[in-house]
Amino acid sequence: MDQQTLLTVMTVFVVVAAAALVIQAGFLFGIYRASRGMNENVQRLMPKIESLLEASRQTIDDSRKQIADITSKTSEILDVTGKQLHRVEELLADATTRAKVQMDRAELVLDDAMGRAQQTIAMVHGGVVKPLHQIHAVAAGVRTALSFLLRGRPNPTHATADEEMFI
Repeated sequence: MDQQTLLTVMTVFVVVAAAALVIQAGFLFGIYRASRGMNENVQRLMPKIESLLEASRQTIDDSRKQIADITSKTSEILDVTGKQLHRVEELLADATTRAKVQMDRAELVLDDAMGRAQQTIAMVHGGVVKPLHQIHAVAAGVRTALSFLLRGRPNPTHATADEEMFI
């Protein structure tokens, strides 16, 4: 290539590079202005953010205190509940023991009552019912004897009729 062409090509490239640098400078200036605007916006919001942050810290501190109070009260309640459950357990054990003793006593009383009732029944049977049966048997015998004596002689027709009934 000749020198003139080379110089022209180089000039074009230098102009293109300069234009690119000017465009980049414009972009950098735009970025600078945008960051300044953002900085101003952030500076305006900063007091609000700081107050919000302080309120959040205060709320967290209050919550921690309340959580600590709740935790201690819950521990106390659990301790009292444990003691009460232990008392209830002792009471139930005592009631169970007493109920078993009373059931044993009731069983002994019931067994004794049943034994005495059986003895009384045996005595009534031997002392009252047996003599009543004997008296009843003697009375039946006397009644039969009197009936036979008062009837007189048997009537043969009557005896024949009685025999025919059984045949």
